[in-house]
Amino acid sequence: MAILSKLKRMDPAILVIMFIFMVISTLLIQSATVDDPKIKVSVAKSLGLYGVGIVAFIVTSLFDYKWLMKIAFYLYGAGLLLLVGVFLFASEKNGARGWYQLPGGYLDFQPAELMKFVLILVVASMLARRGGEALEMKRDVIPTGLVVFVPFMLVIAQPDLGNAIIYLIILLGMFWIGNIKYSHVLIGALLVVGGAALFLYLYSHFHDPIYAFMEGKGVSHWADRIDTFLDPSSVDKDKKYQLERAITAIGSGGLLGEGYMNGNSVHSARVPYAYSDSIFVVVGEEFGFVGAAVLLLLYFWLIYRMILISIQATTLSGSFIIVGVISMFVFQIFENVGMLIGLMPLTGITLPFISYGGTSLVINMLSIGLVMSVRIHQEKEQMF
Repeated sequence: MAILSKLKRMDPAILVIMFIFMVISTLLIQSATVDDPKIKVSVAKSLGLYGVGIVAFIVTSLFDYKWLMKIAFYLYGAGLLLLVGVFLFASEKNGARGWYQLPGGYLDFQPAELMKFVLILVVASMLARRGGEALEMKRDVIPTGLVVFVPFMLVIAQPDLGNAIIYLIILLGMFWIGNIKYSHVLIGALLVVGGAALFLYLYSHFHDPIYAFMEGKGVSHWADRIDTFLDPSSVDKDKKYQLERAITAIGSGGLLGEGYMNGNSVHSARVPYAYSDSIFVVVGEEFGFVGAAVLLLLYFWLIYRMILISIQATTLSGSFIIVGVISMFVFQIFENVGMLIGLMPLTGITLPFISYGGTSLVINMLSIGLVMSVRIHQEKEQMF
């Protein structure tokens, strides 16, 4: 298929949404960083990263996803090597060792982000082999779960709880659409509820030893975030400062917000990483409930378009891939917004396409490119 013909088959709605996200992201990042000279983030750098992401999106869209399915396990092996390598060669940021410093210092590469993309391909490949039949526990569920469990543990050890949880969400979403048996769903639900109940019991009864252990491992901020989520009144004011400032900033926006780049920004230099993980704070404060609702509607529109492409896909693997991408985005959006209004625990998960971030933005664009590739390359009925 000629390149021009492929470009014509791209979903125009998704292209429009991506352009709007780029404009919104650029404006918000500028507002979040304009008053803090210590932050080495510029509009030019933000647009440059988007440029890299756009190239990744176009290349992935034009590349037939069926060939990616054939090399999925080779990509998985390479991803595991990169995850292991971070313990030897990667640089440390904010208490986590998970980034490779690329030459020139323009972009840090985070293999945990890349593994999300790889897992979607691998899990889709494994599930599609069943041809739509109900998944078997020993033959399908357990092997696929183990494939996800290995990178999950490697990322937890960095430690990076946010990306590790996303791996599980991708797996659950793809299991559901992959025709998992209800008995297996029940078993999984019981294990999750039982595990959560056991965790809460142990955490509440042995809080001090657990906190001391986490502090010794350099991840005491995990315990602080758990405490802030479960019982804010029991946490020292300094430890719940970010959440309180985020809620104050979002609430101050009211219905229409206080205006773009207003001079009284609550988020400015007070909410950590307002240009990255906490960028929704800027949306709420400057554009209010209406602005936040418009952004969420844009996400809804994007998810809706991807669902339509999944329904129209002529291969099971294509449908599974899109469901994996949707699962990833839905959780990231819900977690990022929820953590800043007190509905979810604080994590390091970025807001897709809006937050500043090199690897995360490129991987998100790659994922959308994968969805577009499914739309473009649907000539042959082929199962993987």
